[in-house]
Amino acid sequence: MGDDRAGRHPWWSRPPVPAPADRRVTPFEIFFDLVFVFALTRIMALVGPDPTPADMGRGLLLLVLLWVAWSSYTWLGNHTRADAGVVRGGFLVAMAALFVAALVMPRAWTPGPGLDGPLLVALAYVLLRVVHLALFHWAAAGDAPLRARIRFFALVSAVGWTALLLGAVLSGAGHAALWVLAFLVEVVGQRLSYARRGSWPLRSPTHFAERHTLVLIIALGESVVAAGVGAGSAVTSPSVLGVALVGFTATVCLWWLYFRRTAPAAARALGAAVPARRDRIAADAYSQTHLMLIAGVIYLAIGVEQVLAHVSGADPAARLSRSATVALFGGAAVHLTGWLLFRRVTGQPVGPARLAVTGAVGALAPLGVALPPAAALGLLTGLLLVAVAVDRRGRPGAERRPVNDVHQPV
Repeated sequence: MGDDRAGRHPWWSRPPVPAPADRRVTPFEIFFDLVFVFALTRIMALVGPDPTPADMGRGLLLLVLLWVAWSSYTWLGNHTRADAGVVRGGFLVAMAALFVAALVMPRAWTPGPGLDGPLLVALAYVLLRVVHLALFHWAAAGDAPLRARIRFFALVSAVGWTALLLGAVLSGAGHAALWVLAFLVEVVGQRLSYARRGSWPLRSPTHFAERHTLVLIIALGESVVAAGVGAGSAVTSPSVLGVALVGFTATVCLWWLYFRRTAPAAARALGAAVPARRDRIAADAYSQTHLMLIAGVIYLAIGVEQVLAHVSGADPAARLSRSATVALFGGAAVHLTGWLLFRRVTGQPVGPARLAVTGAVGALAPLGVALPPAAALGLLTGLLLVAVAVDRRGRPGAERRPVNDVHQPV
């Protein structure tokens, strides 16, 4: 059992396997992504059935930290095969850490019975990041500049990890302040590190684009599951079924806007760019703006779940709370904004009509508190249908600009 290649080398001593330029996403990587999206959906349990602004902010902070970790492993999987040798073993350890973090996510801010929830989340996150950097440093053997860049990233990240661990053993304001500091170090520090040392080198544009589209489609699928959670035992009620279908239509609109034209055109732009510019497009368009797409899906799902909970509850006429309205309309607005930025960075036209619809989603958010929950969801879905109609008006041939003009930094 100690040999993976017909007796040549045991798996733990095999050299790193560079990823080919034309590779595709493997089932092992999809498995990793499923665990990641499971962790994201557990943020919905953390936010709770009646979210407060503090709950929403805490959920967003953890969502961003999880995204930083997942994005790091995506770059690693693009550089070297994730399903072979030492890297595969490291990915499995990372998946276990991610799974533990997901399970205890609802206790990430409030210690409860048993082991300490905040400390478990912090330790799992640090393990995720340490394993990634150790694997990347090992896989970059022979590339001295890349190894120096990885060590610099590790120094920056260690500051955030220290704050995360210290915050986990505190409570109240100290806990929150140190975790916010860890958040700032991971996000701002990583961005500054990119500016000083450059982004990770991209080997396979096809693999990188496909990996991000797959994780988004998994997140969209999980958002559909949220509808069933909100409907509960009243799912056979005609009114609840009708509202659930309206929520499903909103999810279909998000799928259309990204997958119908935007994603294929972006993948073409990424593959056609020269290597130096391609690395920056990958970092800006995929590693960064896709966070907005994912966050928008998660928070929109929270809002839809709240709508269905109201419709199926004892008082269907009760209005949504401000936090639930922010999740519903704000999630859609964040997703649409990320979609527009993604189009912009990959050289696709944005246009005033798309901007107007995105602005309307944010501007009409206050109506979500005044309208009945079902009507609020209907209004939002109507705006998303308008966005689809506007997108359909664009000519497929106009979705591309010259390769030399495909990148505007975010």
